[in-house]
Amino acid sequence: MSNRVIMAAGNWKMNKTPKEAVEFVNELKKLAAGAKSEVVVGVPFVCIPGVAEAAKGSNIKVAAQNVHWEASGAYTGEVSCGMLKELGVDYVIIGHSERREYFGETDEMINKKAKAILASGMIPIICCGESLTQREQGVTAEHVRYQVKIALLGLSAEDVSRLVIAYEPIWAIGTGKTATDEQAEEVCAIIRQLVAELYGNDVAEKTRILYGGSVNAQNAKSLFSMPNIDGGLVGGASLKLNAFEKIIKHYE
Repeated sequence: MSNRVIMAAGNWKMNKTPKEAVEFVNELKKLAAGAKSEVVVGVPFVCIPGVAEAAKGSNIKVAAQNVHWEASGAYTGEVSCGMLKELGVDYVIIGHSERREYFGETDEMINKKAKAILASGMIPIICCGESLTQREQGVTAEHVRYQVKIALLGLSAEDVSRLVIAYEPIWAIGTGKTATDEQAEEVCAIIRQLVAELYGNDVAEKTRILYGGSVNAQNAKSLFSMPNIDGGLVGGASLKLNAFEKIIKHYE
């Protein structure tokens, strides 16, 4: 049995106003108190100040949903690592399939972001995953290995042992379709094997690998009990208090 701490990370996407976010986190604090899982809320940029303040003194960590890799400059509409760090952000989600698909993010950009996040003292949650066509063509392993390899390029073993990788099959995001426990475990095991090839078994044993893609209160317990799945990156279910509480307390 590994000693990796299970993470329940919510990705709120473009949901909740700053006021709604603070109200939600104030309620979540009571429900999450004493949880064995690491609890993370990935909130929109404008919600971060209020949520970080509300989460103070609790076991809830704050994640941003994106960041730019440059420290400052003429990048209208972008946000830097320094800005997020000062607000009390712990994690940054990067490379989500929605960012790749709608905003043209490349593997190389995600690698730059990972380096900047780590250099600033925060931790990246690096997303990867295949489309339905790629799965049907039998190239899931090659595609995911390629994405992760580029994302980790130039990172130290120590960096990789701290960061988080989230496997999110694109065909299972927001569709209500979930990979079976076995499908999710198979790809998370492939990712861990790749980390072992690149950085050795010790690092691979420390790196947390999450599953994302229609994780809900009903399937979290069985998914999280798989040997290579260390929690979930949760979409819609993380916006509902009772559902997210069940995911956090999947072990009860």
